[in-house]
Amino acid sequence: MALTGGKADAAPHTPAPRPRLSVEAAGVSEAPLRGVRVAVLNFREPRQSVAGGAEEYAWQVSRYLLAQGATVDFVTSREPGQAASERLDGIALHRMGNRYLVYLLVPLWLLFRRRSFDVVIDSMNGIPFFSPLVVRRRTPVICLVHHVHDRQFYAFFPAWLARIGCFVEGPVARLLYRRCTTVTVSESSRNDLRARLRWLAPIQVVPNGGSAARPVARQAADGDPAVVYLGRLVGHKRVERVIALAADLRERRPGLHVHVVGRGPESEFLAAFAAGSGVADRVHLHGFLSEPEKNAVLGSALLNVTASEFEGWGLTVIEAAAFGVPTVAYDVAGLRDSVRDGVTGWLVREGESLSCTVDRAIGELADPVRRAEIQQACRSWAGEFTWGRTGATITGLITAELTAVDRRRQPASACGSLTRTPDLRLAVGETDPT
Repeated sequence: MALTGGKADAAPHTPAPRPRLSVEAAGVSEAPLRGVRVAVLNFREPRQSVAGGAEEYAWQVSRYLLAQGATVDFVTSREPGQAASERLDGIALHRMGNRYLVYLLVPLWLLFRRRSFDVVIDSMNGIPFFSPLVVRRRTPVICLVHHVHDRQFYAFFPAWLARIGCFVEGPVARLLYRRCTTVTVSESSRNDLRARLRWLAPIQVVPNGGSAARPVARQAADGDPAVVYLGRLVGHKRVERVIALAADLRERRPGLHVHVVGRGPESEFLAAFAAGSGVADRVHLHGFLSEPEKNAVLGSALLNVTASEFEGWGLTVIEAAAFGVPTVAYDVAGLRDSVRDGVTGWLVREGESLSCTVDRAIGELADPVRRAEIQQACRSWAGEFTWGRTGATITGLITAELTAVDRRRQPASACGSLTRTPDLRLAVGETDPT
């Protein structure tokens, strides 16, 4: 992702008339969102130290909307040393508040600019931005939820604070966003929203995209196997379990090397864990790598391994698959969607251990025919997910929302001419009608 520096005007936009959107125009226009003003609210942005898949999703969608003619303001938190406002990739980026204050300052920012936007994408990373309360009544809000955060609250906060978080994510958000189209990234997340949060709004599954990988020379079949973990170094990712593979498989796979690519608050703990386990010489903590360096490590690995206890999808699973690298992961929500068990990877089932599953996977991949079959399946699977497809679906949802707004604003005499207009939702994918 190329980010270019610059300054953005921090003052509110001057309201301008929004062009009338119609189904016909949206279908044939080269820029179906020309003149549409979009606010994207997200907890973090991709250049921050612990940014992950949710930030990549929001940013890639923002870039796509920009290419469709929209103006995009990306509103997020601010890390020490970051500018309050700048323009990156043509997107006006506004940063404010720390990880807590952002949920107060962003709604206030939006409140004073509520006439400046035609649509809001409100990313609910556990806590929503309450945008339906501050925007104009006719302004569509699309709620973006990657996964249910209830267990994550209890993993990071005291029990009393976690209960408050669950109450806000559940009953409060359920009622506040009940009329807002909701986007999530997997069937598992949609099921969790319905079952665990009793979500009322219609839910559209729009998976993550992926980038086409450049061919990378792979290790020889008889060489020392290498497994890689790619992602944030945070508690619920349980990266220490990946590192422990070097110790657990010491006798069966003495040449096994573990590569960890990513940054986060657990980095020092993981280095100490590797040293304490006596495997520091076979565990390589790379930290943050540039895209070419990361691709070199990922493309030369035999396996991608993630021990996360919950995910919305599994962006790094698809990233690895694009290189023909299969994944071993636990059979949990999100990862069971992005890993096709026995086809593009292996899922650790109840009663199984991560080390035994990894050992079995290495054994299967030792067969050149089986390895080639899995690599091809991985590349084909990854090819089904592109940011262009993700962005196009979100664009369709936005045009459908704005067309519905225009329809409601038409005088009664004009309604008859709109009754035969097809619903754009049918063109962008199946929406959960319940």
